[in-house]
Amino acid sequence: MFGYGQDIGIDLGTATVIAYSKGKGIVLREPSVVAVDNNTGDVLAVGKEARRMLGRTPGNIVATRPLRDGVISNYTVTEKMLKYFINRVCGKFIFSPRLMICIPSQVTEVEKKAVIDAASQAGARKVYLIEEPIAAAIGAGIDISRPCGNMVVDIGGGTTDIAVISLGGSVVSSSLKVAGDKFDEAIVRYIKRKYNVIIGERTAEDLKINIGCVYPKIQDMEMDIRGRDLMSGLPKTVTVHSSQMLEALIEPAMMVVDAVHGVLEKTPPELAADISDRGIYMTGGGCLIDGLDKLLQEKTGINVMIAQDAISCVALGTGKALDNLDALDNKKRK
Repeated sequence: MFGYGQDIGIDLGTATVIAYSKGKGIVLREPSVVAVDNNTGDVLAVGKEARRMLGRTPGNIVATRPLRDGVISNYTVTEKMLKYFINRVCGKFIFSPRLMICIPSQVTEVEKKAVIDAASQAGARKVYLIEEPIAAAIGAGIDISRPCGNMVVDIGGGTTDIAVISLGGSVVSSSLKVAGDKFDEAIVRYIKRKYNVIIGERTAEDLKINIGCVYPKIQDMEMDIRGRDLMSGLPKTVTVHSSQMLEALIEPAMMVVDAVHGVLEKTPPELAADISDRGIYMTGGGCLIDGLDKLLQEKTGINVMIAQDAISCVALGTGKALDNLDALDNKKRK
């Protein structure tokens, strides 16, 4: 395919950026964190390197996450981050690549334009957008072109996208800003209230991954964490149990369940019947919290399945959608 640049699919996530290159599969998986020197405006580190700096930088260096709640909150830094990742994937390219980027289902035109502009400035020849739940459904191996209803719940870092998909488009969709980040914040608040200890985002995430649950566990697990005692101001170690994680996480988890309920209420009856036959598919890193599938299944009475390789689903779907780019281009020309 000489004469064309590469086609790249990007899952531009609040927590992680995953890139898929046509013919190669997933070629990049990095945290969406950028460390910037405030005095010069230079980017010092991107991805894993920058994530290590979160909460540990001197005054002149700021490690930030340029995307919040699924949308761009810092335009210039997002553009620099995209440029860095595109260069990492393509190397020195003669022709600019075409990009397919996924966005949450309920974004405004302004937010869409911000993504397109940032990607174009970062060196893309053409930018296409795809809705996250549709990309997640393709990535989970669902044939979305058929006239039957499939429900996808994609829980990322910043947003949870819920959609009922039929004939290649979403019939009913909802996007709420409760996802991985909100789970972490709930843990930080709980530890502060319960133990009078302040912990950072990273520690909260470790707790969530290792012992977090939203459905009672048969065996209670525990984990030691370190934070700063609010009374003495000194470092302190506390032992946290998974039963306490359940207390901390049940509130945001129920918000997700209620949103799924809300989408089901708006679903046309024929499609609702399909969903009760086929079940609900869960994708995204946020759905891997222990017991979330059980909780959703108990509250809706519908079978819930976690997609294979849930974290990469959206990126894989974006990548598969790349195969239709030429068809899209031809349609536009006609």
